[in-house]
Amino acid sequence: MKVVILAGGLGTRLSEETELKPKPMVEIGGHPILWHIMKIYSHYGFNDFVILTGYRSHIIKDYFINYYTRYCDVTVDMVVNSVEIHKTRQEPWKVTMLYTGQDTMTGSRIKKAQEYIGNESFMLTYGDGIADVDINALVKSHKNSEKIATMTTVQMSGRFGAVIIKNNTVTSFNEKPLGGESWINGGFFVCENKVFDYISANVDNVIFERGPLENLAKEGQLNVYKHNGFWQAMDSLREKNLLTSMWHSNKAPWKVW
Repeated sequence: MKVVILAGGLGTRLSEETELKPKPMVEIGGHPILWHIMKIYSHYGFNDFVILTGYRSHIIKDYFINYYTRYCDVTVDMVVNSVEIHKTRQEPWKVTMLYTGQDTMTGSRIKKAQEYIGNESFMLTYGDGIADVDINALVKSHKNSEKIATMTTVQMSGRFGAVIIKNNTVTSFNEKPLGGESWINGGFFVCENKVFDYISANVDNVIFERGPLENLAKEGQLNVYKHNGFWQAMDSLREKNLLTSMWHSNKAPWKVW
């Protein structure tokens, strides 16, 4: 099953870092948050990635093209113009980087990946959120539900839109909850190929979290996987520093590998 990662946004609320790089390439402990997300999936045996790029897409491409030499020991002899590889630290990953446009919305980015997914089920998540989600349990929940899509929900107060849940199925979305702890969209989706039918083709303005997910919810086709563990989006410098501190203190719950 392929893992599709949305990695094309501007990341304006983290402008201290994202003026020069896309948000998924902002580093936590010397590695981009995108790398951390991929390591989570890889731990559960999912190693085929489709990364949907946009803003400063070349930085993501350069990172993976040069990944081999970035994480291996080398000797460069500039007298004879040779490079000797001593030790490698490879990942078992296949990475497809798909440029989906500078200003394309999330749903339209996903639609552009359809030809790379084929008729298979696939994973989907955002390139700026990490968690200790049990991916195997998530997949099991999705298969048991027999619905078109499964969304991982987490509890977070305040600034995120809430999800209204009944019988483990999303029924509607509340854009701005009035307060208290609410279940919100935490990413880490599992989708059947039919999800593409809910996204208009040949346009760049479809927001996945609006029309497509809302219509799936109305039809009772959006299953819920409730995650009670760690989850954190990286939307600000404060959150980036928090995650970095957790990593350096060896208290990073998402490090399941």
